[in-house]
Amino acid sequence: MHKPKPIRAALILFLFALPSWGAPSVLATIKPIHSLAAGVMQGVGEPVLLIGGALSEHSYELKPSDARKLQSADVVFEIGPDMETYLTGPLKALGGGTIVALEYAPGVRLYPARHGGLWGEEDEHGPTDPHIWLDPRNAIAMTRAIAAALVKRDPAHAAVYRANVARQIVLLEALDRELAAKFVPLRDRPYIVFHDAYRYLEERYGLHSVGAVTVAPDRPVGTRRVATLREAAASGRAICLFREPQFPPKLIEALVAGTKARVGVLDPLGADLTPGPGLYPRLLRDLAQSLTDCLGKKN
Repeated sequence: MHKPKPIRAALILFLFALPSWGAPSVLATIKPIHSLAAGVMQGVGEPVLLIGGALSEHSYELKPSDARKLQSADVVFEIGPDMETYLTGPLKALGGGTIVALEYAPGVRLYPARHGGLWGEEDEHGPTDPHIWLDPRNAIAMTRAIAAALVKRDPAHAAVYRANVARQIVLLEALDRELAAKFVPLRDRPYIVFHDAYRYLEERYGLHSVGAVTVAPDRPVGTRRVATLREAAASGRAICLFREPQFPPKLIEALVAGTKARVGVLDPLGADLTPGPGLYPRLLRDLAQSLTDCLGKKN
């Protein structure tokens, strides 16, 4: 039996390393969803990311290139109408593509938007808090829903999707245990977030946020609210105020000026992280580290 020549052998290995032919065109709206979908699709193809970089999902406006991405997608993964309000119209015009709203996935736990006190009296999303990806148990449920949709759309690669989802769930379960241990020392440390994006993380791990700077990141904060927040920082009701990298830091810095409160940075989307399967666990670990860096310090 003749051994393959080196060039032929290299070509065979190269072809096996390529994604499988006939992979569906998949689009994910935000980085955390894209990361989960990318993990399920490994060995088959790569999803397209709609919102990248440091852009905020709260004030996003579709570009013509985005519309083309939507029209060419076989499957679109989104959080749902409580998050991607900018997609309501365009998704209705989507041709034969499958739209998967992950907030409705079996096993996803939903919380209502918080109101009153330092949380404000209105919420831009509606009655439901849509930041569901910040609980790893929700991420597990979302991963299963992503795999189910891909198996249905692309049964030829069902075995690959099922193997990937099984491996990804093991990793997410380990991440959940890791975070649970890391957050134990922070449970009684009060803080204020920039906007109410972190309830799923807080409920999962028993964290103690007491309010948000703004109910909508792209809206100005009124003088009465500024005074209330400054009083919370000055009185010690919040030992840290967290800003977000997508928005200017001046307001947060003004709120803590002359107080003992510290400033930290939380990023619920992974603005500076490289998209891909590794983004989701990195995002959660970065949030845990940012909370620890600020809340773990002694006054």
